[in-house]
This record gives sequence, structure tokens and C-alpha cells, in this order.
Amino acid sequence: MDQTEPAGGGSAVGSDLSIAHAFRARRDRGQATLIPYVCAGHPTRDASLELLVGAADAGADVLELGIPFSDPLADGPTIQRATFEALEGGMTVRGALDLLREFRAARRTPVVLFSYLNPIHRFGVDHFVTAAREAGAQGLLVTDLPAGADPSLESRLAREGLDLIRLLAPTTSADRVPEIAQGASGFLYYISRTGVTGAREALRESLAEEIGKLRSLVDLPIAVGFGISSPEQAALVAGVSDGVVVGSALLDTVDRSGVEAGVRFLASLREAMDRERS
Repeated sequence: MDQTEPAGGGSAVGSDLSIAHAFRARRDRGQATLIPYVCAGHPTRDASLELLVGAADAGADVLELGIPFSDPLADGPTIQRATFEALEGGMTVRGALDLLREFRAARRTPVVLFSYLNPIHRFGVDHFVTAAREAGAQGLLVTDLPAGADPSLESRLAREGLDLIRLLAPTTSADRVPEIAQGASGFLYYISRTGVTGAREALRESLAEEIGKLRSLVDLPIAVGFGISSPEQAALVAGVSDGVVVGSALLDTVDRSGVEAGVRFLASLREAMDRERS
């Protein structure tokens, strides 16, 4: 089966199952990449698997699969609540990898594992990287790992063929951006505002200018997240960036109305994003 075009309901992922190919496929069609965040084990293990599959079918191009951690300082109340519920339900690092393995048997959408550093070290860095790759991951985002802080992990990821996704913030200085990008691959995740994660009613008017400056400094695709909560916002971000990341608004929808409603919400984002770039 040729998977260069969307398969299973909308993913633009190609047969090489890489993050780079997912971005390239959308770019070639004049569209932005959609990247939803799913917390492993929330609201239940089976529901999070259903959400992963539904997200892929709704047009997600890359998925972030969050590994629950007991001290999620960078996350806002929605993701913190989801994380704690997942931990209370028995979700672990190994459980998240098993969930990924089960998803990979059903869909080919690339997956970035989203974690803090502590669970990876407790699991064992070498063991984690190997297990992540074998489970079907294409990348890793570690929220509390500054560029250059752990060269052994960075080199281990490179040897295993996993993309290391780096975070950029509005406060990141221009001379720091190339240094961060040098050790990154896949895409750069631009935080649209300072503070913790969470849905917001408005985006900063300076976002387009900020993305433009970043593009003059780096070659990697730039995806924007933190605060995107509506199709209208997703369309605006799709108009100035290479990708749109949505987390808290998706989890809020699932908490209020269930997984099917969450999938419909993602489909509405995909439709709005494609209209913006058509």
C-alpha cells in the first residue's frame, strides 16, 4: 500500500515513517503539520490508545505520547491532572512503551515520546532509548533537558535513529537558537508564550514575526504549541508556522465529552488548518 498520501483517515505520513517525511508531505501540499498530545493512560489505558488511533485517523501527522511523571512542573493544570490520573491508574514508563507498541501495530503515524528526564534515568537511559525505538517511537522530547546538558543521551538517540525534539521559547536569545538547533532533529517546538502549558483564548500578535526570525536562523521545521485551543487559533498558527501542537484543549475535550469528541475536535482543527493554507 502506498502511504505517501493520507492513510487511515488523514495522516500525511510516508512509508519511511519519519517525522521529517511527515512535515515534508504536508509542506508539499501547502499545509501545516498537526501534532496532538496524548497522555498515556488518560483517561484510561484503553481510552488513550483509542485516542491515539482516532487522532491518526482525524488527520494528525505526528503524535506526542506523554509519559506520566509525578512532578510535571512545566505543565499546566489540565496535563497535570491527566498525568496524575494516569499514574493512579497504574501507568508506567514500560506501560507507555507497551501502549505505543500496540498503537504501532494499528497505525503508522510517527510518535514523539514526551517525558521529563527523571523517568528516563530511572528506567535507564540506554535501556529506554532501545526500548523506545523497538516499541515504534520516532522521536523524544525531554522538557527539562537543556541543549548540551546530557551529551551521552543525545549521542545515544542519534545512534538509535531517534529525533531529539528541542524546545524554543520567546525568551530564547537569537545567538542561542542555532546552538539549540544544532543538536535537534525532526522539528523545533516553539512555545508560543512563557509559563506552563494550557489552553488560552488568544495568541500573541507578534507570533508571525517571531516565527519569521526563527526561520532566518534555523533550517528545521518549526511547530508552535502552548495555548492553542480552537480551530480558529490552529488556522492562524498554521498560516505562519510549519506545525500546530495541541494538548490541553484536546485533553479538556476528552475529559468533558469523551474520546470521540476529542477526535472530532482534532478533525475540526485539521479542516481549519487546511482551509487556511489552501
